[in-house]
Amino acid sequence: MGIYINPGNEGFRVKRNDTYIDKSGLIGVVNQTIGKKSKLSCISRPRRFGKSYAAQMLCAYYCIGCDSAPLFDDLEIARDAAYREHLNHYNVLQLDIADIIGRATLDGFISFITKVVSNEIYDIFPNVKHADNLADALMNAVEASGRKFIAIIDEWDAPMRDSDSTPSIQKAYLLFLRSLFKSITITDKVFAAAYMTGILPIKKDGSQSAISEFREYTILKPGMFAPYVGFTEDNICALCKEFNIDMNQMKFWYDGYTIHGVGSVYNPNSVMRAIESREFQSYWVATSDPTSLLEYLNLDKEGLGKTLVELMIGKEVPLDTSMFRNDPASLKTEDDVLTLLTHYGYLSYDEDRETVRIPNEEIRREFARSVHRVTHAETIQRVKRSVQLMKDTADMRADAVAAELQKVHTEEYSSRYYNNEQSLRGTIKLAYFVYRDEYLQLEELAGGTGYADIVYLPKRNSDYPALVIELKALDKSHPQNNAEGAIAQIKSRHYPDILKNYTNEILLVGISYDKDDPEKKHTCLIESWQA
Repeated sequence: MGIYINPGNEGFRVKRNDTYIDKSGLIGVVNQTIGKKSKLSCISRPRRFGKSYAAQMLCAYYCIGCDSAPLFDDLEIARDAAYREHLNHYNVLQLDIADIIGRATLDGFISFITKVVSNEIYDIFPNVKHADNLADALMNAVEASGRKFIAIIDEWDAPMRDSDSTPSIQKAYLLFLRSLFKSITITDKVFAAAYMTGILPIKKDGSQSAISEFREYTILKPGMFAPYVGFTEDNICALCKEFNIDMNQMKFWYDGYTIHGVGSVYNPNSVMRAIESREFQSYWVATSDPTSLLEYLNLDKEGLGKTLVELMIGKEVPLDTSMFRNDPASLKTEDDVLTLLTHYGYLSYDEDRETVRIPNEEIRREFARSVHRVTHAETIQRVKRSVQLMKDTADMRADAVAAELQKVHTEEYSSRYYNNEQSLRGTIKLAYFVYRDEYLQLEELAGGTGYADIVYLPKRNSDYPALVIELKALDKSHPQNNAEGAIAQIKSRHYPDILKNYTNEILLVGISYDKDDPEKKHTCLIESWQA
């Protein structure tokens, strides 16, 4: 056995020794492609969504020279009719391209692969004929052993994503892949199947035609691999029960990736880290490039600043993915940026509605952390205005608060939707969109004898007061729906009572605007609550 040729099952054995979620059904999906035109599969997933884990599982299952039955006999795949037919039946070529680049260099990783893999072939198959290139060496190994290869290539797109990569490096790499997977003669003779993973799909402009024979299964359209994208709701329920973990907290922090036909999908790495540490927090920054999100939020694309605000307050936004060229270096529109962020796992795509949103609290915190460091002028201005609004509210500068809310209301809502019941509520959320630095936002909070429209509850380390906000739309038929009436309702229905055990520093904020006024003048009244 070698490192790259027939590496055995030790990697998967270690995984089985830890807490294990059975995803072995994926093997059955790959088995269905063996020997067919669809035998070359390219799977794109965000970081830490189990790509390397799946590669180790497949390697253990297919690799000849080891007995993996004890690792699989109790799993889902063992109930598959073809389970024994393919178990430990193939030579395996396993390449982790990102790891190889780390071992070699970006300039020399292709020659490194050719050298070390060829040497392993000659060591494992001593009677094989030597060849001038890796493709021929693999073909000679098949002839010598009488068994085809299963290719398992992890992080295939690492050279495409590396900031130090050049067009010449990428071209050479694609030619290398072409030598293995483009030639019908070599591919059909050498490979029974190939399973290739990465973060980004194959480019659509033809420059990656070296791997155009691969069938693609992306995070946007995972197809038959959908059940194996991440942890499902059933997986999480079982884990929470086993480890006595709060399911609601797990859902709040790590749920939110919606896969057509599967439903909720959770980030496996973050879930397991939370279970191991018994602490809910963001594990994203520890496993991803912390600058990548900021880099894309800084791009000067029309509408991106406004869309960022909408995403951060929890809105879904429409997304057209059709024009994305799968190339981080050539982003032309806002939709391109949002599609890329979806592939990276920062956004969740709803295939039915063709919308994206920030999936969960873990990713919301990454957005909140990044938004204060953007250099894009539109976003900077929106952040400054929101921060100032929070300060004006805390300092009880009611006129300044009213002026900013009127400005946001006018900017964000057309006349058609301006007087919609939800438009003023949406205005508040848009205007206070940086609230996550200091507050938890609660809507329709039950308190006293009713429900407060919006409550901003300060975090434990915040110096800001709690805000109880009541919204009113004033017109001729409802003259009492003014700021004073809003404050009166807060008091008469005792909305702040639910907060008094949490904090004594509470501001009552009444906000209204006049529907009959052509200028839609907004008014605000702020009072300090006294128990």
